[in-house]
Amino acid sequence: MSAMHEENASLIDAMDDRAEVHRGSRVYYTGSLCDREVVVVFSHWGKVAAAITATSLICDFDVSETVFTGVAGALDERAGIGDIVIADSLYQHDMDARPIIEQHEIPLLGRASIRTTDEQRHRLTLACEQFVAQDFERCIEKNTAAAFGISVPSVMTADIASGDQFVSEASVSDSIRQRLPTVACVEMEGAAVAQVCESFDLPFALVRTISDGANESSELDFQSFISNIAREYSLGIVKRYLSAGV
Repeated sequence: MSAMHEENASLIDAMDDRAEVHRGSRVYYTGSLCDREVVVVFSHWGKVAAAITATSLICDFDVSETVFTGVAGALDERAGIGDIVIADSLYQHDMDARPIIEQHEIPLLGRASIRTTDEQRHRLTLACEQFVAQDFERCIEKNTAAAFGISVPSVMTADIASGDQFVSEASVSDSIRQRLPTVACVEMEGAAVAQVCESFDLPFALVRTISDGANESSELDFQSFISNIAREYSLGIVKRYLSAGV
């Protein structure tokens, strides 16, 4: 699953024996990548849309695991544009059913976060490290990387928060950071997909590339980063991940 058409395009172009399945206003691409049978789909933006897509993958395509790739806005000062964050646990920063339950707690689960699957998270971390060490300079032109201030991307494992909001104000970032201090970045889908996968006992991992600083410059950084860099990260990391699982 990917959060952007641009990331999907690179994966879809690399697939063999590709076929399209149209369902629920989405196009699911089936075929093979790195000698693995895969289904690639654009989740659509937001938690509800991502949950619908994940449920369809599980129920209609009988997938054995789910990997979500996308971009995110940084909250942790250690995470700069071009750096990679592999999700440990995922929170919904806009979940608030007070006074019935505590803020951020997921109704009926009795906790605020959902953890990614250990094996998949470990494989994804290795894939990201290999991409940076062996593929990054070949995939990303030096001038393009330099334009975003990227030299050698860092790879970190950290918590991630999702919400139905494109965070582009420093005051909003500060609020999330204060409420969820372990969160390194924010996006709009991951926690919903994690909740669906946990409900179906399906292995799940998620990786986000930092595209912006979740502040007033986010819109400009985000659009440019998606167009020039994100697709190469997505393809390179996923191919490394799939090859490691053969």
